[in-house]
Amino acid sequence: MVSFEMNDRKKIGLGLTGFGIFFSFLGVIFFFDKGLLAMGNILFISGVTLTIGLKSSMQFFMKRSNFKGTISFGVGFFLVVIGWPVLGMILEAYGFIILFSGFWPTLAVFIQKIPILGWVFQQPFVRSLFDRNRGKRVPV
Repeated sequence: MVSFEMNDRKKIGLGLTGFGIFFSFLGVIFFFDKGLLAMGNILFISGVTLTIGLKSSMQFFMKRSNFKGTISFGVGFFLVVIGWPVLGMILEAYGFIILFSGFWPTLAVFIQKIPILGWVFQQPFVRSLFDRNRGKRVPV
């Protein structure tokens, strides 16, 4: 069994990732405030890099199967910074979905183990949606 060692660098990385998601959420709630969205993007990217390491991050983002997601996320980030937050967030969301699509099956298994929410996700119709997309691609 592989153990996940939680050192200080990974703790800081998870914190930065969480704050990045929070600031991005606030930026969307406050009518696509470009300052909050840009801060959220910077915190999210730096948090992911600290959590999994610089080498693994470069391998993940530069993988041939992830080029479309990386480019759309990067162009979306650039559009947010130059002042087009709505179009930038649409491109970033598309890139995020493409980049992290390999993690959805893992997330589905995690959600199915949550007490009340898990019951909903274990219903036959919902479970068939998750089972259809399981195991197509390894994320990292």
